[in-house]
Amino acid sequence: MSGTAPECAPAPDSGEPVDRVGVVGCGLMGSGIAEVAALAGCQVTVVVSRPGSAVAGGDRIAASLTRAVSKGRVTEEQRDGALERLTFTTALDDLRDRQLVIECIREHEQEKLELFGALDRVVKNPAAILATNTSSLPISRIGRATTRPGQVIGAHFFSPVPAMPLVELISSLDTEETVHEQARLFVQGVLGKEVIRSADRSGFVVNALLIPYLLSAIRMVESGFATAEVIDRGMVLGCSHPLGPLKLADLVGLDTVRDIAAALYQEFKDPQYAPPPLLLRMVETGRHGRKTGQGFHTYDS
Repeated sequence: MSGTAPECAPAPDSGEPVDRVGVVGCGLMGSGIAEVAALAGCQVTVVVSRPGSAVAGGDRIAASLTRAVSKGRVTEEQRDGALERLTFTTALDDLRDRQLVIECIREHEQEKLELFGALDRVVKNPAAILATNTSSLPISRIGRATTRPGQVIGAHFFSPVPAMPLVELISSLDTEETVHEQARLFVQGVLGKEVIRSADRSGFVVNALLIPYLLSAIRMVESGFATAEVIDRGMVLGCSHPLGPLKLADLVGLDTVRDIAAALYQEFKDPQYAPPPLLLRMVETGRHGRKTGQGFHTYDS
């Protein structure tokens, strides 16, 4: 990104630009969303569970922006400005004036429902959009945890957020069309992402197609038919995929793959979505992929 920051999108029914953004969670997804929003000129408040997470998240964003400077994608002035627009806090109450809040906690339904109930009480702006970055959970259930389900929408970003151009926007049966349009204007016009619209069904568009593919590769390893190395090499060289399915699963996080698969299976009861026992055992023993240094492949820390 170069040049001046784009103008922010107007908030629904308010006429004022969306320039006050909240992000809950500062893992890989939360820090990535916070980074692109701050770089786009928004004042971003990031809520974390503990002070140590703020330090780790801030360091992650600073390192990402510094890499972008070294590659000529942003200037030093843009990097420094983005970092100045970021605020970290452990207090959810600090989101009370936000116009848009994006939830990026782990893929656990009950935790998300409790968080959205809390956001409903905390965020005082009556026109605020409450967005979830869930990769699989129905938006309608999340929205019903609030008193304003019409202002709840799914905004599913992809990792790494600064590099990946796609965002899935998912409206529930309750989501107001004006909310979807304002979210689209923000994601496209301010963040510079491409948007596809999905119906509110578990997995949406991308993961409904991707997860069965990843699970098939895991079952192939589990059966002893082929090794992870052979499967990945075959799909990269034979199908021109940039990454094999098992390296991709490691990148996504095997715990996340398990959670998405479980949500898909709960909704559709289709055996292709059932998490294989090998995946369950790997997650139980802490082999979550790249982020833990070990999954189907081994990674340097």
